Amino acid sequence: MIKAVNVHKYFGNLHVLKGVGLSIGAGEIVSIVGKSGAGKSTLLQIMGTLLPPDEGTLLIDGTDIYSLRGRALSMFRNQKIGFVFQFHHLLPEFTALENVMMPALIARAQGFRRESQSALRERAEALLAEMGLAGRSSHKPSELSGGEQQRVAIARALVNNPAVLFADEPSGNLDSKNKEEIHNLFFKLRELHGQTIVIVTHDAELARRSDRTLEMQDGTII
Repeated sequence: MIKAVNVHKYFGNLHVLKGVGLSIGAGEIVSIVGKSGAGKSTLLQIMGTLLPPDEGTLLIDGTDIYSLRGRALSMFRNQKIGFVFQFHHLLPEFTALENVMMPALIARAQGFRRESQSALRERAEALLAEMGLAGRSSHKPSELSGGEQQRVAIARALVNNPAVLFADEPSGNLDSKNKEEIHNLFFKLRELHGQTIVIVTHDAELARRSDRTLEMQDGTII
């Protein structure tokens, strides 16, 4: 599902990624671990099309994603990739349901999808129910707990049924109870939807539960 070959990234004179290569199979849950500054989040952002590499090749589901440009790359990102951040980044003026629907509504407005708004709403409601938030769909972010907000963010990342879900420290801002619930969710979602899931984490227990763990050090996978 994911193949990176000789990926390099520079920020000025700082060589952050130094020829990274990896291969991740469809349906795998893989954790990427390492000390701060090892290049984990930079690699995840490159795999998630949020940041271009300076050298190297990245294929997702057989597509060389950085050969795509403009609208083609935007469509690929919208349809194939979901991203969950440490902080939920929900839009405060919208309800949980509206936040979950947002990527699907953007896809519809851009012509990437042709589903009716009622069909999109139904799918968003189903995802919130899977997250244990069926009764919270009309609540705005300020009316939700931190764990609930992060579950809304995960539902939002899944609304277009992406092939790959990337998560950058998804439980790093949560207490131990909510952290465990979020971790359990990833494995439940894999069972329900079959996504490939790549998680940058400092959490040793989550890394232990993953199918594989990749450790980074000084811009390489060791």
